[in-house]
Amino acid sequence: MAATALGATDNAARQAFGVFFTSHHRELGRLAYLLSGDQDAAEDITAEAFAEAWRRWEHVTRADSPIAYVRRIVVNLSADRIRGLTRERRGRRLLGATWSERTLGPDVAAVTDVREALTRLPAGKRACVVLRHYYGLSEQETAKTLGISVGTVKSQTSRGVAELAAMLGTDGGTGAGPATGADTGTGSRRRTKAGAEGRRRGRG
Repeated sequence: MAATALGATDNAARQAFGVFFTSHHRELGRLAYLLSGDQDAAEDITAEAFAEAWRRWEHVTRADSPIAYVRRIVVNLSADRIRGLTRERRGRRLLGATWSERTLGPDVAAVTDVREALTRLPAGKRACVVLRHYYGLSEQETAKTLGISVGTVKSQTSRGVAELAAMLGTDGGTGAGPATGADTGTGSRRRTKAGAEGRRRGRG
């Protein structure tokens, strides 16, 4: 009787895990890709994350948010992967080898630039930016997923977005970084004056 009950419980757990896998595999795979910047690595990370989730399934199901629990596993595995690649790249440079990055998929140039810029952010900032701005999680949800404070989420996200803007040259379209109010006013007056002079020359 006890063995039958145990088997039924195990079957129920497997079915619940199967539903979870089907519902969240695509989302977690995309998260792993955005964090790692590599499709092959993302597939490995996703598979490992689900394996880890199954090993901890009892803890996953008891969590306030099972998906947040497994997202955190993906974030941690991605950070480990990035640290490993960083060590590998340093070793290659020391040996005089050339490291080349692959560009995967039919991305347009702008999307490729964003993806490459993301990979240049430190793991913590990258995770905050992706969870807040790609997945639309609240600051509280992001903090719970990453196991950090809301204040840290705010600062890491703000700095991460600023660094992305600087790398992509999207700070007001000038690519020169944010300006103070006084500088902006001066620059505007100079551009207006230069434009007026150009128009006068054209009419002359």
